Amino acid sequence: MKIKILEINTVNELNDYWTKEDYYKLLEEFNYSDATNIKDSELKEMLFMAITDFEPEEAAEIVLSYKLGEQLNEGQIQSLSHEMQRDRIAEEYPEPALHYDLFNINQLLYKAFNGVFPNTEATKLKFEVVDDEGIEINEDKEIITKILGGALTDRSIIKRLFAKQLDGSEKFEDAHKFIWKIKTIEKNKFEILTSKYWIEQEDIVSTDYDVKIVEFED
Repeated sequence: MKIKILEINTVNELNDYWTKEDYYKLLEEFNYSDATNIKDSELKEMLFMAITDFEPEEAAEIVLSYKLGEQLNEGQIQSLSHEMQRDRIAEEYPEPALHYDLFNINQLLYKAFNGVFPNTEATKLKFEVVDDEGIEINEDKEIITKILGGALTDRSIIKRLFAKQLDGSEKFEDAHKFIWKIKTIEKNKFEILTSKYWIEQEDIVSTDYDVKIVEFED
């Protein structure tokens, strides 16, 4: 399979995660009395001001409850509201399915409190499958991780932790831990979003390469 890395960028904010409706609703959650009269251009600034009227752990509880109240119980939210002031929970939380949401929640609070919460960075990587050799990709996280493995230095944490899964000698059940989102840009062109903890620019040693995808067999 022939692959070409098109672009790799480090980001600390995703512009399409929070909507204007989210900002209005969060302002209400933070007891802002007349949010509907705020201009769209001033929404985020006013939300940051409303957030910082609260203690960091209180603010974290409110945002976590708003966004993840259906997935987490009250005790989990309270624990997270304390932990996320010292730990990068978008990298460490034991439920990988929540890492994407936790990254965006963390960064909202990080910017509002000007650094009280740790700065967590993400990686956006675009690549093209020049020749798929008949392998169906279909935004499959396991296959895409194996594709990206061909570009990574042997020092990368993915290669060090999952070498046997990448080469097909063991079943690969962990790809969901580090691939947050996959987007098909156009035919055979994809964009992935992950934590900088898992993939960063320095990990990429080849941008035009061949990789052999070996599937695990029981």
